[in-house]
Amino acid sequence: MNKQVVAMLALALALPSCEIESIPDPNNSTIESVLENASVADLNNLVVGTEAAMRIDLGTYYDDLGVVGREHYRFSSAEPRFTSDLLGAGSAALDNNTFYTTRPWNARYRAVKNANILIASVNNTNQITEQQKQGYLGFAKTIKAHQLLMNLTLMNENGIRIEVEDPDNLGPVVGREAALTAIASLLAEAKAHLDQAGTVFAFPLSGGFEGFSTPETFLKFNQALAARVAVYRNEFAEALTFVNNSFLELTTNFDKGVYYVFSNASGDILNPLYFAPNATGEVRIAHPTFVTDATPDDDRLSKVAQRTAAATQSGLTGQYDVALYETNLDPVPLIRNEELILIYAEAKIQTGALQDAVDALNIIRAGHGLQPYTGAITQEALIDEMLRQRRYSLFFEGHRWIDMRRYNRLNQLPIDRTGDDVWVSFPIPFNEDV
Repeated sequence: MNKQVVAMLALALALPSCEIESIPDPNNSTIESVLENASVADLNNLVVGTEAAMRIDLGTYYDDLGVVGREHYRFSSAEPRFTSDLLGAGSAALDNNTFYTTRPWNARYRAVKNANILIASVNNTNQITEQQKQGYLGFAKTIKAHQLLMNLTLMNENGIRIEVEDPDNLGPVVGREAALTAIASLLAEAKAHLDQAGTVFAFPLSGGFEGFSTPETFLKFNQALAARVAVYRNEFAEALTFVNNSFLELTTNFDKGVYYVFSNASGDILNPLYFAPNATGEVRIAHPTFVTDATPDDDRLSKVAQRTAAATQSGLTGQYDVALYETNLDPVPLIRNEELILIYAEAKIQTGALQDAVDALNIIRAGHGLQPYTGAITQEALIDEMLRQRRYSLFFEGHRWIDMRRYNRLNQLPIDRTGDDVWVSFPIPFNEDV
């Protein structure tokens, strides 16, 4: 990873970089100074601050998705709501004014604010070339779209705010379909900028964007996100176009992609999804069905690790730790080639190219030690197979709950205790006053 970018990321976290009142600038620039005729150095600090802000409160976000989606339990000696509210125990319901709702929402909008400041600053400076301007705008709008999509995955039909450029005059909360349309449009705008951005960016990116740090290669990341949005919109022909323009490789190069990166540098943050094996007090326990439903010899079972002693809380018990990450410095994927192969397979299923879908699903199966698919070659059967492969390939990457929801299969998720519920959406935070 670029050491300069690591240091800048650390600085961005040491300062309150997500707040609109404080810009991550080594020389303590004010908002006014970057909004009017900002230098390349000013703009690059905003890029670093935006990238740094993307990592805030990821742990809570992934716990929300994973616990509600029955991928894992979060046992906490200090916080019982992971096993009560998120699982709908008894009369418990999701709270619109507590940490698991407000923290992810606020964190993502802080990153959006940083992106909006960057956009405004780029549009109000004469110190950069036209190609440099297009590069900054392509980056900012792509990241903004990604952050809005993360909030929408939680809120679902309850919607999100799209227009938040003026904090004193926020736009309305719009529903899921309108929000997805706006996010797709934002990614299309970003693509148009990147198409005009020349061959190099004026700014550095962290090692999480290794292989995607030029306008041409960053555009492939943009198109990968557009493919994800398209399948959420049931626009499967569009999804095929986008995924074919992305960094898709129909090979077992599954981990190629874009990542959040972490470090133990002063002021930086560690991977919040890592817990040491056999931890007590604060643990993430794989849902038992992840193991019991697995195909024998599936190497994706290495994503969990058997504990020396079972963990138990609130009537729930598990024998396996979530073990996706070996250290607290491991990167966390935003999007990987394995997901793109599965998007390609899904789009092929939904557009009737069933043998192409089988071929793609067999790439996934072979890459994890499984024999080729031998089931029925029908749309219904292949949707079942695709969702199964997504379950194991994308475990603890924030997809299971969303996938089951968009295929109207939440009722197939396991109920662990009598009276538990599987939620469809998180509530809009109380302080949004909607």
